[in-house]
Amino acid sequence: MIPYSNLFFFYVIGLILLPGILLGVMEKRLKLYGLLASLLIIGLLFSDSKLQLFCLVLFYLGELFLVKGYSFLRQKYSQRWILWLAVLLALLPLALSKWGHLFTDRFLGFLGISYLTFKVVQMLLEISDGLIKEVRLLDFTYFLLFFPTLSSGPIDRSRRFLDEVNQIIPRDEYLHRVYLGLRKLLLGAGYKFIIGNIIYIYWLSKIPTEAYDLVETVKYMYGYSFYLFFDFAGYSLMAIGISYILGVRTPENFNKPFISKDIKDFWNRWHMTLSFWFRDYLYTRFVMASMKKKRFKNRYTASYLGYLLTMGTMGIWHGTEIYYILYGLYHGVLIISTDYFQRHSTLYKKYKNYPLWTAASTLITFNLVCFGFLIFSGYLFK
Repeated sequence: MIPYSNLFFFYVIGLILLPGILLGVMEKRLKLYGLLASLLIIGLLFSDSKLQLFCLVLFYLGELFLVKGYSFLRQKYSQRWILWLAVLLALLPLALSKWGHLFTDRFLGFLGISYLTFKVVQMLLEISDGLIKEVRLLDFTYFLLFFPTLSSGPIDRSRRFLDEVNQIIPRDEYLHRVYLGLRKLLLGAGYKFIIGNIIYIYWLSKIPTEAYDLVETVKYMYGYSFYLFFDFAGYSLMAIGISYILGVRTPENFNKPFISKDIKDFWNRWHMTLSFWFRDYLYTRFVMASMKKKRFKNRYTASYLGYLLTMGTMGIWHGTEIYYILYGLYHGVLIISTDYFQRHSTLYKKYKNYPLWTAASTLITFNLVCFGFLIFSGYLFK
C-alpha cells in the first residue's frame, strides 16, 4: 500500500481515524491512540515488503539506542566529537540506502528513511544544546513513527510535536482542528489527483521523454514545475490534514512559492520544513562556528560557503545522481548572487519597493526556479 495514492488508502485511514475523532470529542488525550494507529498503518504500508519492514525495525531500535545513549552521555561529557560521532551513526542508515547499491543489488532502506533521519539528527543536536533534557520511550516512538508524515514529510520538530501531543485539547478546539484538517485533506486531494493529473495527462505525457529540441524542453520545464508543485504540495496538505485530525498541527510546507520575489524568498515558501531544517541545523551552525573560530576574514565568505554547503547537501539528500547535486549547487549560486546583488546594487536599493520592480523580480525568479526544476527532473541528462 502506497501512502496517499488511491481510494483504498483513504478508506483505511478513515476507518482508523474514526475512533480517534471520538476520543478527541470526548476530550481524551490522543497520544496513545495515535501511536497505535501509526504502528498499524506502518504494518499495512510494509506488508508487501518484509525487507523494508525489517530495515525500519532495525533503524528504529538503532536510533533509539543512539538517542538514549547520547542523552545519557551528554549529562556527563560535553565533548563535541561525541556529538559528531552520534550524528554520523544516525546518518549511516540513510547513507546505506543512498549508496548501498554499490555493494548489493538489494535496497537497504525503507520508505521515509530520509525524513526519519532528519528527526533523529534534530534531536541529537538539541540534546547537545541542552534544549532536550529527557528522551522518553513513548514520546520518541510516537514522534519518529507518526504515520501521516512518515513517507514525505513535512518535517516536524520534536519539542513542538511533543508539547502538543501531551496536552488535552478542549472539545471546541479539537473540532476546529478536524474542520481544518478535512479542508486541507480535500484541498490536497484536489491538488494531487485533479490538477496534478490534468497537468500530467494533457501536458507532460505529450512531451517526448528525451530533450530533443529547445521548444519541447521549455514546455517540459514549465509542465514539470507545475506538476511537481501540485503533486508534492498535495501530498503535504493531505499529511497535514490527517495530522490535524489526530490533534497535531503539523507545520505548513508550501506558501505560494511561484510568487516569490527572489530566490531567498522562494526558499521561505518552498518545502519550508526542509529548508528551515537545513537553515537551522546546518547553515546557521556552520556560519556561527566559522565566525567563532575566525576561519575567514570576511563574514560574507562564511555565509556564502554556508549557502553552497547547505544547498549542495540538500541536493545530495535528494539522491546521488549528478542532476540532484547540480540542482543543489545551482540554488546555492543563485542565493549567493541574489544576496550580493541586493547588498551592492544601487538600482535594487532605489527601486526594490516599486511595483514594476517587484513584478519583474517575481517573473525572473519564477523562470530561474523552473530551470532549477528542469535540472532536478533529470530531463537534460537522458
